[in-house]
Amino acid sequence: MDPTAALDQALEALRRADVDAGRAAPVAERAKRQAEADGDDAAASIAERAWGRALLQCGNVDSAIDHLRNSVELAEKSGSPSLAGETRIPLAAALLQRGKPDDAVRNIDDAVASLTGAGHARARAQRADILHQIGRLTEAHAEYESAISLLRDGEDLLNLQRALVNRGILHTERYVFAAAEADLEEARELAERLGRKLATAIIDENLGFLETLRGDVPAALARLGQAEQAIGELGGQLGPVFSDQAELLLSVGARGEAADAAQRAVLAFEQDQRHLLVPAARLLLAQAAALGRDWTTALDQASQAHQDFVGQQRAEWAALARLGVLRAQLALGLDTPISGADAETMVATLSSAGWPAAALEAHLAAAILAGSRAEAKRSRFHLHRAGAAARRGPAALRARGWYARARLAWDDGNAQATDRAVRAGLRILDEHAAALGATDLRAHSAAHRSDLSELGLRLALRSGAPERVFEWAERGRAGRLAHPPVRPPDDPELAALLAELRATVREIDQPGHTAPELRHRQSVLERRIRDRTRLYPGAPGQPPTTPVKVGDLDLGDRALVEFAQVDGALHALSLVNGRLRLRALGADEDVADRVARLAFALRRLAHRTGSAQSRAAALMLLQRTAEVLDRTLFGLLPEIGDRPLILVPTGSLHSVPWSVLPSCSGRPVTVSPSATLWHAAAERRDEVPGTVAVAAGPGLAGAHDEAQAVAALHGVTPLVGEAATVEAVLKAVSTADTVHLAAHGRLAVDQPLFSDLRLHDGPLVVHDLERLDRVPQTVVLASCDSGRSVVCTGDELLGLSATFMGSGTVHLIASVVPVPDAETRPLMVEFHRALAHGAAPAAALADAQKSLRGNGLEALVAAAGFGCFGAGH
Repeated sequence: MDPTAALDQALEALRRADVDAGRAAPVAERAKRQAEADGDDAAASIAERAWGRALLQCGNVDSAIDHLRNSVELAEKSGSPSLAGETRIPLAAALLQRGKPDDAVRNIDDAVASLTGAGHARARAQRADILHQIGRLTEAHAEYESAISLLRDGEDLLNLQRALVNRGILHTERYVFAAAEADLEEARELAERLGRKLATAIIDENLGFLETLRGDVPAALARLGQAEQAIGELGGQLGPVFSDQAELLLSVGARGEAADAAQRAVLAFEQDQRHLLVPAARLLLAQAAALGRDWTTALDQASQAHQDFVGQQRAEWAALARLGVLRAQLALGLDTPISGADAETMVATLSSAGWPAAALEAHLAAAILAGSRAEAKRSRFHLHRAGAAARRGPAALRARGWYARARLAWDDGNAQATDRAVRAGLRILDEHAAALGATDLRAHSAAHRSDLSELGLRLALRSGAPERVFEWAERGRAGRLAHPPVRPPDDPELAALLAELRATVREIDQPGHTAPELRHRQSVLERRIRDRTRLYPGAPGQPPTTPVKVGDLDLGDRALVEFAQVDGALHALSLVNGRLRLRALGADEDVADRVARLAFALRRLAHRTGSAQSRAAALMLLQRTAEVLDRTLFGLLPEIGDRPLILVPTGSLHSVPWSVLPSCSGRPVTVSPSATLWHAAAERRDEVPGTVAVAAGPGLAGAHDEAQAVAALHGVTPLVGEAATVEAVLKAVSTADTVHLAAHGRLAVDQPLFSDLRLHDGPLVVHDLERLDRVPQTVVLASCDSGRSVVCTGDELLGLSATFMGSGTVHLIASVVPVPDAETRPLMVEFHRALAHGAAPAAALADAQKSLRGNGLEALVAAAGFGCFGAGH
C-alpha cells in the first residue's frame, strides 16, 4: 500500500469540504479508515478535520464539533501543534455557532499562538470574525485590519475573500457604507474568480443587508431575492437571508411580513444548530411586535433574547436586548427594575459597540425613563445626544434624530422648535417613501411617521387652535393615497404570473379540488408577484403632500366631520359654513368594540340561517349599538344639523356602516380617507355621466339579473357569463367613465394587494388594477367587503377601494360588511336610476337606501353596508 494514500485522500476530502461539502464526508470517512489502518495519526487528523468542516457547511454543527475535536486529539497525538492549530480554526467557528463563545475564543487564541505564516493569518481572520459575532466590535475591527493585511501579503485569496466579507458586514453595521461596499464588491470579484458560487450568493445577501441600512429598498429587495434563490438552489443555509429580509421589512414598516421572516430565521437557525444566532432573530420578532404596538409580545421576545445573550456572555447583544425590554416596559407602563445607572451602562455599551440606530434608541428610552422619574437633567442629556443624529446618516436615523429634538423642545415648552423639528423629520420620511414604488411598502412605511405625527397632533391640541389640529390630523393620515401611484411598467413576466395565478385559483375553486399542492402553488405565485412589483422604483424628489387648508374646502351646504385619535382620546373637527370647531369626544377605548358589534350583527342578519329569536336579538344589538356609537360620534356636534355629511374616519371607524347610525340614516354621506383626498377628488369631478360598463361575476345569486337590470337603465350590454373575463373587465375599467361590478369580493387581510373580485376566468386582484393607465370616475362594487380596507399605521389604507381612490376614482360605492347578495338588486337598480337622472352618487345612494325601508329585513340589511367613498357629491 502506498504510504501516502491516506494523506492524499484526506487532503482531497479537505479540498472538497470547501467546494462540494455534501460529497466530502464519504471521502473523509474513507481517508480516516485508511489512515487508521496505516497508523497515520496526522492523516487521520486531516480526514477528521475535512469531515467536520463538511458537516459544518451542511449545518450539522454537533457532529461537526465531535469530528473536529477528534481531529485536535489526533493532531496532538501525532505531535504536531500546527496541525492542531489548523483544526482549532473551524472548531472555534463551530463552537461559536453552538452558542459557546468562551470555548470558541479559547480555541482560536490557541490557534493564533500555535500557527505561523499563512495559518497564522487564517487564524487571525477567524478570531476577528468570532470577536465580531460576540459583539467585541472594536477589537474585531483591529483584528480584521491585521488579518487582511497578512492574507494579502500571503496571496491567500480564498481566506482574503472571507475576511473581506466579514469586515464589510462590520462596516455595514456601523453605517460606514462606502467602506462596506468596497469590501463586499472586492470579495464578490474574488469569489467569482475562485468559482465559489455559494459564497457569491452569500455576498449578494450581505450587499442586500447593506442596501437595507442605507435605505435603498428596491436594491435591497433585488439583492436578497437573488441571494435566497441561489443559496436555496446550492443547498446553503437560508437563516441569514430570512434575518436580513426581516430587517428590510422592518425598515419599511411591514411588521407582519417582518415577523414571518424573523420566525423563519429562528426555525432555520435552530434546524441548522446555529444557536448563537437564534436570540438575534428573536430580537427581530420583538422589534416587529413593537412596530405594531404589541408590547406584550415585544417584552416576551426581548426578555428571552436577553436571557440567551447573557448565557452566551455577549455583553453588547445583551445590552441591545435589554433596550428592547426597557422600551416594552415603558410602553406598557410597568415598573422597570432598570436603574438610571443601568440605563447609562446600556447606552454606553451600545454606543461603544458602534451601532448608531441602537445607540439612538437607547438614548430615547433612557430619556423617557428619566422623565418618568422626574430626572429632567438626565432626560435632557439623552435627548440632546439622540438629536445629534438629525444631520447625518440614512433617512430613518435622521428622522429619529429630529424626533429626539422635537421631544427636547416639547419638554422645554418651546412650541415653535417642536413644530420645526417634527416637520423636518416628516419631510425626511416622506421624501424617502417617495422612492418606494410598491403601494404596500409606501403604506407600511407610514409606521415610522407615527411618533412624529402624534407629537405634532399633541402640540396642536395643546394650542387649542382648531386650524392647527386640522392640519396635523391631515398630516397624520393617508398621505400615500394623495401621491399619484407608481404604475408598474409593461412587464411580460408580471403579466404571465398574474395569468398563472388566475388559472390556479380557478382550479382551486372547482368542486372537489382541495389539493395542498394547488394552495402551495398559489402561495408561491403570490409571493413572486409581490416581490416583483416591489422592485419597481418610486419617484425620488417628489414633493411631500401638502394638506388642504380649511379655507380651500368648498363644502357648499355640506358639513365635514374629521375624527382624530391620540393618547387614547377621540376628537372631532367639524367644518360648517366656513367655521371649524374642535370637540373632545372622550376615550376611544370602546369605539372599536362597538364597530365590531355592528359588523357582527349585520353578518348575523345577512345569513338567513338561525331562529327568528336569534335574528331578532341581532337586530336589537344592531339598533342599540348604532344608537350608542351615534351619540359618541355626533352627540356633541349639533352644528351639523341635517346637512349632507363628509366624514373622515380614523382607525376602526374606517369600517363603520354609516347608514345604520341615526345621524347618517337617510342623508347623503360621503366617506374619505382625508379631507385632502376629498378636495382632490372633488376637483376632478366631471358632471357629465359619460360611458357606462356593467359586469357580473360567477357564484353570486342574483348578480346576472342585477347586471342586466343596471345595464338596461344605461342602455348598454353587460359582460356576463363567459364574457366577464378579467381581461374584458379590465378593458372596461380602463375605458368607461362609470363601471358597475357585481362580483364576489374578498379583502385579503394578510396581503391586501391580493384582495380580489372573482370573474369568469379567475380573480381580478389589486395588482391588475395598478397596471392600468386610468380608472373610471365612478365605480360601483356590488359585493361583500369590497369597501373595507386594511388600515395600516397612520390611517394608510390598502385594498380594492383604496386602490381605486388612489388611482383617481372620484366616486366609489361599496360595502364595508358582508351583504346578502341576492338582495342587492333593488338597491342597485334604484341607485342607478337616480344616477342616470343626474343625482350625485351620495344622494342617489341615500335615496335608494330610504326607498327599501319597507321591503323587509333582508333588503334593509343588504342596503345598510353600502357607503359612498371619495367625493360623493
